[in-house]
Amino acid sequence: MRTTNILIRRRLTILFFLAALSLLVLTVRLAWIQFARADRLQNRAMELRMRDIPVEARRGNIYDRNGKELVTSISAESLYAIPYLVKNPRQAAEQLAPLLDMNVDRLEQILTRKSCYEWIARKLDPARVEKIKKLQLPGISFVEESVRHYIFPSLAPHVLGFTGVDNQGLTGIEKTFDRELQGTPGRIVIEQDASGREVPGALHRYIAPKPGNSLVLTLDETIQQFVERELDRVVAKYQPKLAVIIVMDPRSGEILAMGNRPGFNSTDWMTAPRQVWDRNPAIWYNYEPGSTFKIITTAAAISEGAVKPEDQFFDPGYIKVADRYIRCWADGGHGSQTFEQVVMNSCNPGFVDVGLRLGKERFYKYVRSFGFGEPTGIDLPGEASGIMIGEKKATNLNLATMAIGQSIAVTPIQLITAACAVANGGTFMRPRLVKEIRDPSGRVVKKFDPEPVRQVLSPDKARQVAGLLQAVVMKGTGRNAFIDGYRVAGKTGTAQVVGEGGGYVSGRYVASFVGFAPADNPRVAALVMVAEPRGGVYYGSQVAAPVFREVVGDTLHYLQVPETPGLEKPKDPFVYYDQPREKVRVPAVVNFPLDKAQQILREAGLSFVVLGEGAVVQGQTPVAGVDILSGSTVVLDTRPPEGRGREDMVTVPDLTGLTIPEAAALLGDMDLGLDAVGVGQAASQQPGPGQRVPRGTVVRVEFKPAADAGTTTITGRPPEGFVERP
Repeated sequence: MRTTNILIRRRLTILFFLAALSLLVLTVRLAWIQFARADRLQNRAMELRMRDIPVEARRGNIYDRNGKELVTSISAESLYAIPYLVKNPRQAAEQLAPLLDMNVDRLEQILTRKSCYEWIARKLDPARVEKIKKLQLPGISFVEESVRHYIFPSLAPHVLGFTGVDNQGLTGIEKTFDRELQGTPGRIVIEQDASGREVPGALHRYIAPKPGNSLVLTLDETIQQFVERELDRVVAKYQPKLAVIIVMDPRSGEILAMGNRPGFNSTDWMTAPRQVWDRNPAIWYNYEPGSTFKIITTAAAISEGAVKPEDQFFDPGYIKVADRYIRCWADGGHGSQTFEQVVMNSCNPGFVDVGLRLGKERFYKYVRSFGFGEPTGIDLPGEASGIMIGEKKATNLNLATMAIGQSIAVTPIQLITAACAVANGGTFMRPRLVKEIRDPSGRVVKKFDPEPVRQVLSPDKARQVAGLLQAVVMKGTGRNAFIDGYRVAGKTGTAQVVGEGGGYVSGRYVASFVGFAPADNPRVAALVMVAEPRGGVYYGSQVAAPVFREVVGDTLHYLQVPETPGLEKPKDPFVYYDQPREKVRVPAVVNFPLDKAQQILREAGLSFVVLGEGAVVQGQTPVAGVDILSGSTVVLDTRPPEGRGREDMVTVPDLTGLTIPEAAALLGDMDLGLDAVGVGQAASQQPGPGQRVPRGTVVRVEFKPAADAGTTTITGRPPEGFVERP
């Protein structure tokens, strides 16, 4: 019995200790939950019964360099529903659907979902908002959001970009600096139970968003307007596939203006084709630069001492490299000339000689130093790096063609950035689009200073190159870029378009001009690139150089840059070309509709003049099958035979730019004689174009040497009549 009592007491003691230990464990656990994890568990409990409706922040503004507002955000109200608060979903849907252009059944599904909130419509116009508010529907509320507003919707849209429905940057600066512009979103906090039902005395709280920072760009709105104006004129005159104008400050690398065509409206971007807004041609389009790339060849040769401005060259009209002949644009070549004249005349054989003197290693060193073959790092998404033959794979023929701007593809931003390095004394600067980031109060939180990347030329060598480029504008191929009162340095270029399968596409060209002014103390650099202009005119000197003159001239006056007194353009009646004129066989267009005939001639690289007001071509001069030079004019006669006047009278054609054989052939076809004076290309004539004269009349034509040069034609044999020098 005693043993039994001891056993019972022992078991009770063990039980007591186990209970005490359990109680202690529970107490410790409770204390740990109460004190150590209280905040975390409380937050989790809040999360279970609290629901957030996000409220986007007001996006920061974008200003030009002078503080002029370019982009801002305006208030717009968005409609949302708290489904468990909607008393009669069907009735509410029937009342709302007509105002929102929505299906009633679809809207009812939204209003009956088991969720804390549902978006119904975003960023409504004020008229709809007012009508919906008058309905006073329970569970239906508005929250203030913002809509991006572009002050000038068509101004630099590729640069500024645009935003999506959730205020996120999709392209351009809006995308690159999306994080800085967005700000911190706010929220509407709603309390409910686990089933999504209303809690008595529920908490509804509004946490205000914090607006985003603003950007101050390097763009100048006035200079950008100059660019947009000239781009519109280019499109109206030449109907090109693409057109780009970039204006930079060569001292700092700041982009003052950047425009493209085709363009779009930033506010209504969804109506434009994707290919228009998806890519920025100024930083993406790859093209052979043609003679504008001779700036790099010149800079490399001068810097390395491979040539001096006074060195003598002889151009017989072509130069042989490996088994190929690279022709000069001038019939018979330029003969004996200094290197300054080689640059001034854009002489291809001369530049090929210089490129070969440099050699592959030195030439490639400067091509890379000037930034080709890699992105410039501009503050925009989607920049291309250009296309360049690898140094190890390059042959002497590749080196020769690269020296004149072929066998290499560049982007417009690469080319103007390289030109700025020559203009500013030899420093390669990273191009910039943003000057400052400011907080909502206007305080500068980050400033972007000019960013020198490397020294590519010494200041004295850069000045030498600038002097040679100034001669191009004063006395050579770039005279159409001359600006009264300012010393301008630059280079024209005309390049053929490379097809998708390789090889050049007949009749398609890229006309360009790149330069800076004043040449002795540059304030402005600009590039004009016009891809595939129509109408038979495609030379950089005729298409791009005049555009440069207008943009840079207006910019210099706007910036109040002092003029050089007495500096005027030399009087010269010549028409300059920077592209050799190739032989083209005249297509047959008689009996074609006039618009179709014009299209055929454009594609063949020929210009045209229309006589009469008919809709069908009744006759053409020259006749089909005749070989003439690209850019020549074909006369299209749309008048019926009985309306062309007496048979013994003919209309004198415009012979400007034709050689003596071409003019003789054209006049012969029209039963007119030729009295040729001088050599080269037709500069003036008597009787003048369009005059009616009797058949057999002799037309006196004055011919003068051409002076514009550019892209080369490579053939497997020398031009007829040329003798290769030993």
